Amino acid sequence: MTENINLTEQLKKHFGFDTFKGNQEAIIRNLLAGKDTFVLMPTGGGKSLCYQLPSLLMEGTAIVISPLIALMKNQVDAMRNFSEEDGVAHFINSSLSKSAIEQVKSDILAGKTKLLYVAPESLTKDENIAFLKNVKISFYAVDEAHCISEWGHDFRPEYRRIRPIINEIGTAPVIALTATATPKVKMDIQKNLGMMEATEFRSSFNRPNLYYEVRAKTVNVDRDIIKFIKQNEGKSGIIYCLSRKKVEELTEILLANDIKARAYHAGMDSATRNANQDAFLKEDIDVIVATIAFGMGIDKPDVRFVIHYDIPKSLEGYYQETGRAGRDGGEGLCITFYSNKDLQKLEKFMQGKPISEQEIGKQLLLETAAYAESSVCRRKTLLHYFGEEYTEDNCGNCDNCLNPKKQVEAQDALCAVIETIIAVKENFKQDYIIDILLGKETSEVLAHKHEELEVFGSGMGEDERLWNAVIRQALIAGYLDKDVENYGLLKVTSAGHKFLKKPTSFKIVEDIDFDEEEVEETPMRGGASCAVDPVLYSMLKDLRKKMSKRLDVPPYVIFQDPSLEAMATIYPITLEELQNIPGVGAGKAKRYGQEFCELIRKHCEENEIDRPEDLRVRTVANKSKLKVSIIQSIDRKVALDDIALAKGIEFSDLLDEIEAIVYSGTKLNIDYFLDEIMDEDHMQDIYDYFKESTTDKIEDAMEELGDEYTEEEIRLVRIKFISEMAN
Repeated sequence: MTENINLTEQLKKHFGFDTFKGNQEAIIRNLLAGKDTFVLMPTGGGKSLCYQLPSLLMEGTAIVISPLIALMKNQVDAMRNFSEEDGVAHFINSSLSKSAIEQVKSDILAGKTKLLYVAPESLTKDENIAFLKNVKISFYAVDEAHCISEWGHDFRPEYRRIRPIINEIGTAPVIALTATATPKVKMDIQKNLGMMEATEFRSSFNRPNLYYEVRAKTVNVDRDIIKFIKQNEGKSGIIYCLSRKKVEELTEILLANDIKARAYHAGMDSATRNANQDAFLKEDIDVIVATIAFGMGIDKPDVRFVIHYDIPKSLEGYYQETGRAGRDGGEGLCITFYSNKDLQKLEKFMQGKPISEQEIGKQLLLETAAYAESSVCRRKTLLHYFGEEYTEDNCGNCDNCLNPKKQVEAQDALCAVIETIIAVKENFKQDYIIDILLGKETSEVLAHKHEELEVFGSGMGEDERLWNAVIRQALIAGYLDKDVENYGLLKVTSAGHKFLKKPTSFKIVEDIDFDEEEVEETPMRGGASCAVDPVLYSMLKDLRKKMSKRLDVPPYVIFQDPSLEAMATIYPITLEELQNIPGVGAGKAKRYGQEFCELIRKHCEENEIDRPEDLRVRTVANKSKLKVSIIQSIDRKVALDDIALAKGIEFSDLLDEIEAIVYSGTKLNIDYFLDEIMDEDHMQDIYDYFKESTTDKIEDAMEELGDEYTEEEIRLVRIKFISEMAN
């Protein structure tokens, strides 16, 4: 029955969008056909629609397994906002009372509920399994599926038990969705969920509307930021800083310059942090200044700029953080301030960690530095890092493409690099290869007797910057490969071997020298659409703001900017006409539309405006393809796993950050998270151990406590202990 459905019509009816984004439609058709589906889609790509729309079209209730209580609530609110029936979506987790759970069950049995969100821990409860056996399940969606691989073994073992439970409740198609998955993790997910035959959909990581720029970080960096914000007055933006101290200082400087800004970091008490985030979401302020270490878990669609005051620790982190800009498809300016000193600071932070961790951390930093210093298209470099080839020569929306540098021939230089890598048996990293080329007799070179090689000193005529550029651009061109998992050793690809036998032209652009030159300011680029009637647009924004205050929700929950722009172009005056506006479905029109239609009608009468007769033809649909998501952060106790996901960092790295914070004397309360994931007695045992122990070493604790307790559990309770007893 679902094969012949007009999906575009259904999308318009339920969500108010005219067109699908990327491969959303193909994913949905695959699921409707009853096939297992694996979706790899970057943050902001529209993953949730891939299961929300099919759930409304298929018979029965879809089960969405999601790790994060905060996100469940947001998604359920979002679905209810699109529909007139509140029972359309529910969640079951530990935050609900018995009577609330009974209400959920009765809605499901009455056939009202199309989407049921559950945490893996709730899914494994006997009473829930028994109940769900009597329910017609349309499909199972496993959101944030990489948790199966990364956490499943010990930290959240329920993730590894999803398949047996599905078999027990009743089989139905499975869709697994994730934003980050290496081939190894992907295989692990598919094996564990018993979906090796699943159709795979991988979306492009390219966000064409984002403008990328790296600027030299000078003594005037604060002035540069103020100037930039003043040029973009009234627009929403996020500034990321490395330390809390810098967050506080910069916020004060911005306030002193009449910029509406607030701070956000883990050292603040949760009430202040929640209030600051709400002020940003509800547009009482324009700018939020936040630490990189803590994800804000926000999905505000109209963030117009993201500034990195300090260079991020990894390109994954950078991609996630810049990805918070322009989620509605409009303008998104991503400006990063870079200086070599920041790199040294970040390397210092890693001291004291195991050597292997330091090595991997250093590799990630080098990748970020390579991105910042390179004169190649930023998009090309970024996508290459995520294993995607970008074939355009000029993206037209980054600083390097808008101000291209002169290319120089580097055919001989590339031959010298390839010969050197082969001579040292592909066993060394980039900086070592450059030492050999420059003839540097370092202790490592002498230890390997590589000063005796014929290639030693063969590149002495050029400086280090050129050799870095040659290697970086040879990696992008596919002549070299870097074994990132093995400390970044350089390898020569088959294309590289062919090149050495029969060299062809290899043109490169030299790296940017951040020490010597003031990098010229590049003209700003943006992709925002504009309303035909700016006066009406401004009035609609005012009405939205008033309504948002009255209903106590962020403005974009009511209508997003592209929807208001379309209203100020097309002048809809009835609820029926309003549904032709991108991003406005039937539920939304009924819920919020009346006052907007009245305002537009009055404006047209007073100004004698002739409205276009054929509304459909003139919609500006392409600016509003992205899902409208509602974030109501009533309780901002963000789960630690949520923070790790939002930041794109490993859970253990997040714990490192939190440990550093509590050890430096700041009190943090993670009880809400511990209560969610740990047995109380278990927690008390570990807590008591630290109370009586003379050492806080994890190894000693593990030895003493035995196999029942995982390293993560012990580290988490140690954080609680230090925070309560020492701070």
